[in-house]
Amino acid sequence: MSESDESTTGSPYAPQTPSETAAMLSAVGADDIESLFDVPESVAFDSNFGIESRSERETRREAARLLKRNDDLTEFLGRGHYTHYVPAVVDDLSSRSEFLTSYTQYQPEVAQGFLQALFEFQSMLVELTGLDIANCSMYDDATALGEAATLSQRVRSVSGDRILVPEQLRDGKCAVLENYADGPGLSVESYPMDDGQVRVDALAEAADEDVAMVYAETPTVRGVIAERLREVGEIAEDNDALFCLGSDPVALALLERPVDVGADVVVGDAASLGTGTAFGFGLGMFVTREEYLRQIPGRLVGASEDADGRRAYTLTLQTREQHIRKERATSNICTNQAWVALRTAIHAAWLGPQGLVDLAEECVTRPRDLAARLDEVVGVQAPVHGGHHFREFVAHTDQPARAVVEDLAARGFAVHAVGEHLIQVCATEVTAESEEAFIEAVAEVAG
Repeated sequence: MSESDESTTGSPYAPQTPSETAAMLSAVGADDIESLFDVPESVAFDSNFGIESRSERETRREAARLLKRNDDLTEFLGRGHYTHYVPAVVDDLSSRSEFLTSYTQYQPEVAQGFLQALFEFQSMLVELTGLDIANCSMYDDATALGEAATLSQRVRSVSGDRILVPEQLRDGKCAVLENYADGPGLSVESYPMDDGQVRVDALAEAADEDVAMVYAETPTVRGVIAERLREVGEIAEDNDALFCLGSDPVALALLERPVDVGADVVVGDAASLGTGTAFGFGLGMFVTREEYLRQIPGRLVGASEDADGRRAYTLTLQTREQHIRKERATSNICTNQAWVALRTAIHAAWLGPQGLVDLAEECVTRPRDLAARLDEVVGVQAPVHGGHHFREFVAHTDQPARAVVEDLAARGFAVHAVGEHLIQVCATEVTAESEEAFIEAVAEVAG
C-alpha cells in the first residue's frame, strides 16, 4: 500500500485515517492523541524505539529469521506439559470469528453456540469423573488446586487448616498452592511416597481432625499410576477432610472414576487435548460434588429454557468477585479460559469415547515399551519406579543426569533432569517417529 493510499484508507491494523483521527479529536475537544492519556513523567517514554520501519512482508521475513535461531529439539518432556496430535478441525472450528470474538459469554442471546460448547465440555468432565458439577474456566491445574484448597475452608463439614500433598509434586504447582493458602491461613504439608506411590501408612499417621484437604495425583508427576487411592479417600473421610484428586481427561478415560475412590474434587489440566504443548498456557479442570455447588469458583454454564420454551444456555451462579459482593466471592479469577475449553471439547468430540480410550491406552503402552528398550542401553535403568506408567517415566543414568540432558540437547532431544542421576522421559503418539533416533542418542551419551 502506498503512503498516499494509507492516508485516505488507513491500514489493516490502524484503520482510522489522519483526517478521521483529527475529526474524532476535535469532537472530544482534544489537541492530540497524547492529551487523552495521563501518563506520569516518571514512566513516560518520550524518545523513540529505534526500530526500523518495515513492510508486512519484510517483517514476516525478519520474524522467520529470528525464529530459526531457536533450538530445534524433539521434546520428550512431560511433567504437566503434554503434546498430543491436535486435528485440523480444532484449529478450523475454534478460529471461526463467532468464537474468537466472543471473549466472554455474558449475553446468552448472542452466544448460544459458544455456551452450548462449554456446556458439553462440562458434561464431558462430569462423565469422566463421575462427579456432578464441572467448572468451565480455571487458569490451569495449579490454580485449580489452589481453588480446591480454599473451597475446603467454605465447606461446613470441614474445620481443619492443614492441606496434605504428596512430597513428589511439581514445584510450580506447590508454589501456587502455597500462595493460595497464605490468605486464609492454611498450612501446606507434604506426606511421604515410596516407589512413586503414596505411603498410605504415613499419610494415615499424618492425618487428623486438623486436616482440611488431602491431595493425591494419578498419574503422579513422575507418571506413575496410583494404586491405593481408595485408601487415601478413606483416610480423608475418616478425618472429615476433602479428598482432592489430580488427573487429566486423557488419563481419566482409562483409569477408575474418581467418584468411585471417594474423591470430592478433581483438578488438573485439560489442555492436553486441543492445544498441544504450550508451556504455561493451560486450562484448569475443576469438578466436584453437587453439595458444593454454591461454593465452587469460576463460572458455570447451565441449561434452561427461553421465553418460548426452547432449550437455552446461560452463565449461572456466577460467584466471582466481579459479579457479587467481594466478601461473598468464592474466587478472584476474573478472566476466562473459554476458548481453550472450546478447543478441548472439539478435540474430545473428534476423538469420541473409543478414540479417547485408544489414546489413553497408547499413553500406557508407548512409555512402557520405550522404557523397556532404554533399559537395554548400557548405563541406563528404566523405569525407576514399579507399577504402571502413563505417558512418562523416570530412568536412572550412570552418568550425571544434567550432563545427559545437555548431551541429548546437543543431539536434538529434550528431557528433564529430576535428580542427580535421574532423567524423566515422556512418550506420546507425537514422539513415536523419533523414538529410534532418541534411543540411539541415549546410547551415545549414557555409556
